[in-house]
Amino acid sequence: MKLKILDRKKKIIERFYKITLVIIGLVLVIFNDTFGKLEGFVEFIALYFILLFITIAHWIFKQIKSIIRLKNEKEKTELLHLKSQVNPHFFFNTLNNLYGLMEKDSKEREMVLKLSDMMRYSIYEGQKDWVTLKNELDYLKNYIELQEIRYHKKSDIQFNHNIDNPHARIMPLLFIILLENAFKHGLENLEKNAYIHIDLIENKNEVNFVIENNFELQQTPNKEGIGLKNLKRRLELVYPNEHSLSFDVDTNIYKVKLSLKLK
Repeated sequence: MKLKILDRKKKIIERFYKITLVIIGLVLVIFNDTFGKLEGFVEFIALYFILLFITIAHWIFKQIKSIIRLKNEKEKTELLHLKSQVNPHFFFNTLNNLYGLMEKDSKEREMVLKLSDMMRYSIYEGQKDWVTLKNELDYLKNYIELQEIRYHKKSDIQFNHNIDNPHARIMPLLFIILLENAFKHGLENLEKNAYIHIDLIENKNEVNFVIENNFELQQTPNKEGIGLKNLKRRLELVYPNEHSLSFDVDTNIYKVKLSLKLK
């Protein structure tokens, strides 16, 4: 991400430099035709370059300040992520111990195995800058299967996925917040006729992730909690001007769509 930012700054500086050369050329032509001599022209050029230097210095200072701010923000985020791994590591090791104590082919052992796989992905893959789309898909499948085992109620859960390039790179743990919200604010509170329909489609270097679920009319649809705020911020930092996130509520139907360009 830092390389991308620096490359963008470099291109802006190059354009600014070219525009400056054009302006100087135009000034030289105008003054040469108007005065036909250099009297007073040297003083003008000196003043022009002083003002130009001050402007460029101010602009460069702002860019350096912006890069330092982004770097500090990234370091703080990484620190918070490392701190959050203390409990998950303990939890992950405990799950492995429980798995070894349970009877083979039991439903409880299957749940522990899936939860253990999710925890492993969250700890070891979640801290990476990029993961493959296939790994992210497997993580979502595990989560859905675990929830189907967990809830003892009839529901309609459909996961439609179509991926042309399973090795395409994507930022990890992008979709799980939206999926968790669908279960938490929808299926978990509905007595009957609950449904969650998920689509994950990848083609032409673009990914579209859509979730639709119903909820109780008495309840307020998904509010923007910490998870959604963090998701929006991560998208702004890693996919600037390369993503869209929309929310739609129609009576008791809640729909979210996330689209982004692949790197």
